[in-house]
Amino acid sequence: MTDYGNEAVVEIGDVTKTYQQGAVDVHALRGLTMTIQKGEFTAICGPSGSGKTTMLNIIGALDMPTSGSVSVEGHDLAKLSRRALSNLRRDRIGFVFQAYNLIPVLTAYENAEIVMSLQGKTPAERQERVMGLLAEVGLEGMEHRRPYELSGGQQQRVAIARAIAANPAVVLADEPTANVDSDTADRLLVLMEGLNRDRDVTFVFSTHDPKVMERAKRIVRLVDGRIATDENK
Repeated sequence: MTDYGNEAVVEIGDVTKTYQQGAVDVHALRGLTMTIQKGEFTAICGPSGSGKTTMLNIIGALDMPTSGSVSVEGHDLAKLSRRALSNLRRDRIGFVFQAYNLIPVLTAYENAEIVMSLQGKTPAERQERVMGLLAEVGLEGMEHRRPYELSGGQQQRVAIARAIAANPAVVLADEPTANVDSDTADRLLVLMEGLNRDRDVTFVFSTHDPKVMERAKRIVRLVDGRIATDENK
């Protein structure tokens, strides 16, 4: 079992999420309670409809629970103003999406620096950080290419660089290997493992991919919106 210490990054307490579909209540999450510690490399897995993406969206303050509590670095999300939530997402939560979500008209460099720009970092600070990160993720010399000039794997590397550029407390990765081939998925996972090991970046994945589950240090399995198993390796 892996010991991550006692620095809680995310705490979820008895969280439920219910959606309305016409006259029908859809229970996406049913009483989830768990804690993510700093330095974890955790996979949230389960069949389609089990609540994986809903869970990540709630941790990332992209959605709010119907009931229960969610805190990030001790900040109760329900008690934050809209501006404070926006600042928390910008400064403390990194996102990696299966569709990359890069801005098409921006270069790899500009996509990777955008969060730091929103934070008001100086051009010199942004350049030092972003150039180093793009080199670290294997994109040195590709800084001025736009997304359409990059392969799917390269676009996801830009997304990973963007996610960690602001030194977030946690990176939430929603099916990050879904749109790339098997070899590219392996390389992306090695990259993220290295960032977890060398930079102590906390990763939480939602995934169907056995490759992610094989490499994860903790696997949380959801079934029908509930935690079925929660195992550390």
